[in-house]
Amino acid sequence: MPPLFRRALLLAAAVPALPRPAAAATPDAATLLAPIRAAADALGGPGLLRSFVPDGDEAFDRSHAEVAYTYDNAVAGLALLAGGDRPAAARLAEGLRLAQGQDRHWTDGRLRNAYAAGRLFAEAPRSARPPGWWDAVRGTWIEDGYAAGSATGPVAFAILLWCALGDPAFRAAAAQAADWVARDAAHPRGFTGGTIGHEPTPAKQGWLSTEQNLDLAVAFERLGRVPEASRAAALVRALWLPAEGRFAAGLDPAGAVNGDSAVDANLWPLLFWPGPDLAPALDWVLARHGLPAGAPAAELDGVDFNDDRDGIWLEGTAQAALALRRAGRGALADRFLATLGRERRRDGWIWASSIPWLSTGFFNGDVPFRYPRRGHLAANAWAALAVLDVSPFDPPDRAPPAIPPR
Repeated sequence: MPPLFRRALLLAAAVPALPRPAAAATPDAATLLAPIRAAADALGGPGLLRSFVPDGDEAFDRSHAEVAYTYDNAVAGLALLAGGDRPAAARLAEGLRLAQGQDRHWTDGRLRNAYAAGRLFAEAPRSARPPGWWDAVRGTWIEDGYAAGSATGPVAFAILLWCALGDPAFRAAAAQAADWVARDAAHPRGFTGGTIGHEPTPAKQGWLSTEQNLDLAVAFERLGRVPEASRAAALVRALWLPAEGRFAAGLDPAGAVNGDSAVDANLWPLLFWPGPDLAPALDWVLARHGLPAGAPAAELDGVDFNDDRDGIWLEGTAQAALALRRAGRGALADRFLATLGRERRRDGWIWASSIPWLSTGFFNGDVPFRYPRRGHLAANAWAALAVLDVSPFDPPDRAPPAIPPR
């Protein structure tokens, strides 16, 4: 997955897996992008999109009713751009730029992990704010510490979107964000996880994530910042475990290797460094995270976030589909894409999880992080990228695919 702390998901107890639905055709890119485009159009200008579609009155729905995660919006912008909708992508990119410049406290270029979804206004200096919710029991407004913090992976994805669009204002925002990472998250071996918690003294995250350093290697490279890009990339390569044919999840604050099995820490480097040397990482993911558990690779339907395999993580399944396609394993890629087509709401949003609450193995304090069965912005975005055969880590000169007209 994502960094050790990328999204703060509040939850409920796990429940038995849902019955496996009938087969579905692979959706096309236009269909996958349609709900994202509609939501971006509805903004009426620059702004940010809600990450999850509430569906009920669970604690998660109340706490996430207005949450727009920076990472999710950056991936959605990249998917819109890949699909040929530059104006919609620019609305999200400008929303992130306004959020960066309108922070109620920070002026150093960082982005928070999440903001309140909706329209942002250049003429209103405080139209951007962290998301929150009213707790009727406590009688108080609550803002989540993760959302208020700044993880380096989501900041890197905002840089990727800004650089992909290339406008001078976006390049300037990207440079400011990169300056913050280089200054506040620098580590002799790479870059740390950023911060968590509220201003003025959020807690610094001393661990180093394989996935986040891969993001940063690409982001710094896009800005021509070779020393920083090389440092981040060197850490990722150093975390390759040749005896196991996979990447470790990162380093803990003491510098010891975190040997956890992480999907994106193994798939994303394959998208950045294609070739046979790292190819075993894909088989590692399929063997340790593939579902149904114990099935031959050709009969898998998707991947779980962690290796307990209690359900399918749809965003990660889309990432795996893209990696499979790039590896020449088109039949399995199509099978994974068909799962994405099957796991959709009637309004077109792909569920975050195939079961009501998907475990991740991570905790926010003593509360477990679980993905909900809710429509998920990042799942649609990654699914569209997989169908289009476009990666956020592709070099700028890679020829884009032929996109059907909107």
